[in-house]
Amino acid sequence: MPASDPLCEAGCVFCALEGSGRVLLENELALCIADAYPVTPGHSLVIPRRHVADGLALHQPEWNAVVELLKQRREQLCAKDAIISGWNVGLNSGEAAGQTVFHAHWHLIPRRQGDCAEPRGGVRGVIAERQGY
Repeated sequence: MPASDPLCEAGCVFCALEGSGRVLLENELALCIADAYPVTPGHSLVIPRRHVADGLALHQPEWNAVVELLKQRREQLCAKDAIISGWNVGLNSGEAAGQTVFHAHWHLIPRRQGDCAEPRGGVRGVIAERQGY
């Protein structure tokens, strides 16, 4: 994601990551970093190198690269922390969905038994009234 990339938006926090020391894992088409504002310990982001706002607009090889890093990071975290017992994986796509950085990125959030009072509903909790069912 070099800053000279014509698809890169000026000032995009993710496009400035190359050489920053924040990259945990990478492949040709994507990279993984620790989330700057983690929901739980180990919360990570997987980001395609190509600057695209909507993660569902990725080309198949980019999608494959993202999934590869999600799996690798999950394996890394499981090896370090035996009490991880679940995962939330999420993509905010569009302002109405809560996206604040308009460079696609997936959240990989490790979950542990008892880390919240009522985990039932998982990602449905983005609209609190809809989490329980």
